[in-house]
Amino acid sequence: MPAFSDYVIYVDESGDHSLTNINPQFPLFVLSFCIFPVDDYISTVVPQVQAMKFEFFGHDMVILHEREIRKSTPPFDVLLNEGVRERFMERMNDIISASRFGIVACVIDKEQFRTRRGNEVNPYHVALEFGLERIFLQLQQRGQARRTARVVFESRGAKEDQELELEFRRIMDTTRMRGMPETLAFHCAPKSANSSGLQIADMTARPIGLHVMHPEQPNRAWDLISTKLVRSSKGHIEGYGLKVYP
Repeated sequence: MPAFSDYVIYVDESGDHSLTNINPQFPLFVLSFCIFPVDDYISTVVPQVQAMKFEFFGHDMVILHEREIRKSTPPFDVLLNEGVRERFMERMNDIISASRFGIVACVIDKEQFRTRRGNEVNPYHVALEFGLERIFLQLQQRGQARRTARVVFESRGAKEDQELELEFRRIMDTTRMRGMPETLAFHCAPKSANSSGLQIADMTARPIGLHVMHPEQPNRAWDLISTKLVRSSKGHIEGYGLKVYP
């Protein structure tokens, strides 16, 4: 039997990584890695997410998606009722606040990235390498090196998934971090898997990007999520739980 880690990592993104058509409203690519202790994930996170779904939808088949929630599109059209939306968001925030997990995120300004690196370098790959290295350092500090930790991504299509796995393996093959290839294992899951961890990761990415774009604007989601970002021993998040590039 392999020695599995006491942690599992779920990864999701906000924005797309295309450098040809950059959305001026959100010219960023954000990749968010959420690190959960397995025992807490099983005993607390999953049951709370499932209970919330039954509370608001009467079943647990609903897949939480930040964009659909924000726009109140079906099945989240129940959130068009302001009172329901307020209760729903409060419940979601309570789950995130009470859950034990850490976040490592990379935010890429695509305009500046393209100016510095050109069109040939994939922003996703740059964000991926930063995130994997910081995740490994966190696991190493917790005595988890060389214990298999699954890094779970949401499937984006057969071609995209294959390219992502190839890049993941390239990073593992070329890293100078001893023990990282023996620790981190790639896994891709379809949205239909209805993973609570992937859905929470999806909730975290856009608020991080919005804070980087407009740090002066009130951002309740950021206020909550920022408490989960990995920090240095002196409490700094830059370069530890948050990398803004360039």
